[in-house]
Amino acid sequence: MNLLLVKNIHITCVASSYTLFFLRGVWLIQGSPRLRQRWVKIVPHMVDTLLLASAITLAIGIRQYPGVDAWLTAKVVGLLFYIGLGMMAFRFGKTMRARISAWVAAQLVFFYIVAVALTHNPLPLSAL
Repeated sequence: MNLLLVKNIHITCVASSYTLFFLRGVWLIQGSPRLRQRWVKIVPHMVDTLLLASAITLAIGIRQYPGVDAWLTAKVVGLLFYIGLGMMAFRFGKTMRARISAWVAAQLVFFYIVAVALTHNPLPLSAL
């Protein structure tokens, strides 16, 4: 298996996933009917599934695993927070303020995950 290809797929999925998440948040804020379109409910899940599959393939390929390697553990924990905040933003937030706050917080978590990925350090700011 070509790990460079898998890494490129992973990075493309990361960018696509974030773009879709950001766009859905903008539509949420605007109260746009676009948020209710069928493709908006399907495509992000497809991208995220490919993102997760490529992440697992990469972890196996580089022989680094969550629970063993701190940076990968931090990414997985961050991912769980990101998913929870995304659910608050798009499903379970009771007020618009709560939804927008969760959306913004999810983006901060996303950038933390990216920073951990780039530095292979669970405390990426300490690597500066």
